[in-house]
Amino acid sequence: MSKMKRNVAVLLTAAMIAVLAGCGGAKETSNSADEPITIALSPWPGWFFWYLVDEKGFFDKHDVKVDLKWFPVYSDSLQALATGKVDANSQTLSDTLAPASKGIGLKAVLVNDNSFGGDAIVSKPDIQSIKDLKGKTVATELGTVDHLLLLTALDKNGLKESDINYVNMTVNDAGPAFISGKTDASVLWEPFQTKAVKEGKGKVLFSSKDTPGLIPDLLVFRDDVVKDRADDIQKIVDAWFEALAYFKTHQDEAIELMAKKAETTPEDFKLGLDSIKIFSAADNVEAFGKRDDYTSLAYTAEKTADFLQKLDMVDEIKDFSVLFDSQFVEKAAKE
Repeated sequence: MSKMKRNVAVLLTAAMIAVLAGCGGAKETSNSADEPITIALSPWPGWFFWYLVDEKGFFDKHDVKVDLKWFPVYSDSLQALATGKVDANSQTLSDTLAPASKGIGLKAVLVNDNSFGGDAIVSKPDIQSIKDLKGKTVATELGTVDHLLLLTALDKNGLKESDINYVNMTVNDAGPAFISGKTDASVLWEPFQTKAVKEGKGKVLFSSKDTPGLIPDLLVFRDDVVKDRADDIQKIVDAWFEALAYFKTHQDEAIELMAKKAETTPEDFKLGLDSIKIFSAADNVEAFGKRDDYTSLAYTAEKTADFLQKLDMVDEIKDFSVLFDSQFVEKAAKE
């Protein structure tokens, strides 16, 4: 499952984003109805469903031209969207905030999935609770959604980051560090999480299952594409949900197709799917609604922005509602 990781990182440097915002970026998006809409995607279980949509003909069925752009490195897909090299990208909510705070117009139009156990704090067996992490060495990467997961877990248990020995380490290093005994706990996503549990004799102490909605994975478009090609975006969203319906009745075939794209086995791909919650049209409508908990995208965006601002990774965002456009999922849910 080496190609199924989501290499979460905060987008570009603040200076680069500021330059892009000031000049409008190298705009190459497809505003003509004759051109395919380009959607970027990278390794994460929920995003391989775009290949199911494409290869089973659902884009063609809905009469929309789509060109899927594969990015093995997730951060490259973020840069492609910010600079206008693609029309849309599959990305986390947290990674949508940095460019938006710098004036790059983006709109989330669809929730693909939520991490539901795919991100977790893995600890040594003798650590019984989050409170037992006090004074312990814990590793994860600064500013990522897994860093946010760690801080959320600590806060829920009356602790602060200063109460632990925090080590800033990428997931590629945090997993092996835990397995070799150099950390008491590491915050990891799949497949590093399962490997750490098996090879490091660790256990899941806290996961994204305990914080539903904290880590949403989205389809994010550039503003100008939403304005100019709303009909095509609706067709794309409709095709997505039709592919999800197909998946329910053809799971083995669909998993085999997506596993091949992920260059892994169907068995391992299914493990990845078990760690996320795929969102139906009804789930999407609920997520776009405004509530004071992590099941609401607006609430999650605000809390995540607060977290990133304290790390000086995003500027202030005054109106979070401009980041979301629910019209497409609302129409799909009615059909």
